[in-house]
Amino acid sequence: MSEPAANPAATSFPAPTISLPLGLEVLRTYSGALVCLEIIFGGLVWILVASSNVPVPLLQGWVMFVSVTAFFLSTAYLTLLVTGLASRINTDWNFLDVFYHFLAVLFYFAAFVLEAATTAANGGAHINPLPNSTETVLCITYPRGNIFTVLTGHQYSINVAATIFAFVVTLCYACSLAMGFKRWRV
Repeated sequence: MSEPAANPAATSFPAPTISLPLGLEVLRTYSGALVCLEIIFGGLVWILVASSNVPVPLLQGWVMFVSVTAFFLSTAYLTLLVTGLASRINTDWNFLDVFYHFLAVLFYFAAFVLEAATTAANGGAHINPLPNSTETVLCITYPRGNIFTVLTGHQYSINVAATIFAFVVTLCYACSLAMGFKRWRV
C-alpha cells in the first residue's frame, strides 16, 4: 500500500518566523525590555493626559487614542511572546514587529507634537498684581498662534510631564523599530 498523500493545506503555510526567544527569556533581551518600557511609559502618558481633565479635547483626544491603543497592543504583543503563543501562529513575526513599531513611532510622534502644542499654547494668561495695590488682575495677552489654552498650574505641570513621557515612549518605539528592522533583514 502506498502512503496517503499529504494534506496540501497543512504544507502550504511556512513555519512562523520569529527570532526573539519565547517565554520569560524574551524579557532578558533588549527588545523585551523596551516593550516593557513602552508599556510602562505609555501607561503614564495615558494616566497623565486623563488626569489633566483633557482641557483641549481636539488635540488631546488623539494623544489618548494613541496611548491607549499602543498600550493594549504592546501588552498583547508581549503576552504572545511570554506565553509562547507566537510560535503557534504561522506568520512572519519579525515583519509584524517592524510594521507595528513603525506605525507606533509615527502615531506617537504625532501625539507628542500635539501634546507639546497643547502645553506650549498655554502662556497667554497669567495673574499679575496691580501696581501700588493689593489686588490682582487676570491678564490675557494676544495669543502667539492659532491655539490658545488657559491651563491651571496643575494642568500645565501634568501636560509638561505627559509631553516628556510621550517623547520618551516615542524614543522607545524608535529603538524597537531599529532593532526589529535589524532582525527582520538578517
